[in-house]
Amino acid sequence: MLPKKRPPTHPGEMLLKEFLEPMGLTQKDFAEHLGWTYARINEIVNGHRGVTPESALMLSDALGTGPELWLNLQRDWDLWHAQREHTPVARLRKTG
Repeated sequence: MLPKKRPPTHPGEMLLKEFLEPMGLTQKDFAEHLGWTYARINEIVNGHRGVTPESALMLSDALGTGPELWLNLQRDWDLWHAQREHTPVARLRKTG
């Protein structure tokens, strides 16, 4: 269920607040662990980049979660923002 009044949690915020900070890991250290650039992690953390299926697999491997966690967070984020810009289309009616 998507929240009505506020955006859902971006996967980058979850990564930072629920994993990196409690583990005492810097974005730089985590990026090195994954073999990613610092910029890639930083863009995810700051909500400027989304989580792809491949990155979800890598995050889940490193953090002991399921990839579905990351993909569901990303799906909810994307859908919530798309709904704000969506112009409804009339329902198709069966003829005859």
